Amino acid sequence: MKFKQLSIFAVSAIMASSLLSVSALPAHAAASDAGASNAATSKQELKAQKKAERKARRAKKNAELKTLEQNGYNPAGNQTDYPQNLQNAQQKAQQKATGQKPASAP
Repeated sequence: MKFKQLSIFAVSAIMASSLLSVSALPAHAAASDAGASNAATSKQELKAQKKAERKARRAKKNAELKTLEQNGYNPAGNQTDYPQNLQNAQQKAQQKATGQKPASAP
């Protein structure tokens, strides 16, 4: 008999706790939705910031490549003298930027 009363008490306690959790669920859901929208906004801002950084790096790389090409470097050209060709173009670009006269060829 005592076991039957104890099991009825346990079942009613479980039902009461489930009812309490169901009534608190909409409030929790609303709070988590607000947090989710803030997280989504910060994710969007982070994504936009990363995209802007990628575009800036790409623009810088393309500008450097254009400068090197204007100073004689051809990335699609003959690669037998690759490091020297690139270094010569870098040296010419640096000399133009500082206003120095390029050294005469030997």
